[in-house]
Amino acid sequence: MSEEIIYKYSNYIKKLNRGFSKNLGRAPHKPILLLSIIQLIAKGVIKSNRIFITSEIILAFKQNWEELVHTGHSRNFSLPFFHMRSEPFWYLVPKPGKDIVTTSSKSIKSFNSLNETIAFAEIDKDLFFLLQLPENQLWFEQLLIKSFFPDFRSNYSRPDNYYEEDKIKNEILNEPKEYYQSHIGQLKETLEKSDFEEEIFVRGGMFKKTIPKIYDYTCCISGLKINSSQNVQMVDACHIYPFSISNDDTVTNGIALSPTLHRAFDRGLVTINSDFLVRISPTIEEENSSFPLSAFEGKQILLPENENWFPSLEALKWHNMEVFML
Repeated sequence: MSEEIIYKYSNYIKKLNRGFSKNLGRAPHKPILLLSIIQLIAKGVIKSNRIFITSEIILAFKQNWEELVHTGHSRNFSLPFFHMRSEPFWYLVPKPGKDIVTTSSKSIKSFNSLNETIAFAEIDKDLFFLLQLPENQLWFEQLLIKSFFPDFRSNYSRPDNYYEEDKIKNEILNEPKEYYQSHIGQLKETLEKSDFEEEIFVRGGMFKKTIPKIYDYTCCISGLKINSSQNVQMVDACHIYPFSISNDDTVTNGIALSPTLHRAFDRGLVTINSDFLVRISPTIEEENSSFPLSAFEGKQILLPENENWFPSLEALKWHNMEVFML
């Protein structure tokens, strides 16, 4: 790609439209977001010019903010993701049927408002193609650091991983549910509402990544496993005891299911007993089905290799009693 296009996007970045505060100076939010996106493209996490709101991008934004911003500005992921639409290479795509409704200050400040309204953002395809090359990734990372965080120019290096991600993953895999639930309660009491919404979203995203992985990306009931070079996920992380009631994202409150069986489990058409055997609701009627749920009656589910990650018998009992339809 020509140097002319690199020059064009370099100028766009150097001239980012940033808010100004008399006491704090120019806002660092947009540069931090762009830096985070470049890092995730380099890691292969972002694979197209569509930028989705994910746990990975939020955690990258958080860590880059903590390491590079020391001006007193308040960290807020929603602000730059929304206000980047004023830049010539960033386009917001609302969810179907949703209108972009802003506050009186013509902004979206709440994380839930952003997540409920915006499907994804798109960056110019030319810019995304530029960022496929390691040398261009490095160029634009250094440009952002030099232009907006010059004090860190000599010390910046792309992180191998994001420590908050490792911390949350460890909690999901290894913490007793009681400790995890207590931690969620403390976060709700100490964080601002939008920050807590963001925290729950991130933890939910980590749960959705972790559960399929410990089940080897295989539906524990049907055995469905599909691999794709595009990293397409074909099994869901299913809460046994809904998070909205339990505040429990630990692995023992999760199983990996195909989307159809996930829906059947949530609606009480399927459950799993204390012997890890599948039970099918007697309320269903199946005629000429090529995928009958009744075929799984009495089947032993697939279990993780680590016995500590087996589904919670307490959670399964709750599902048997409160959700399963007899």
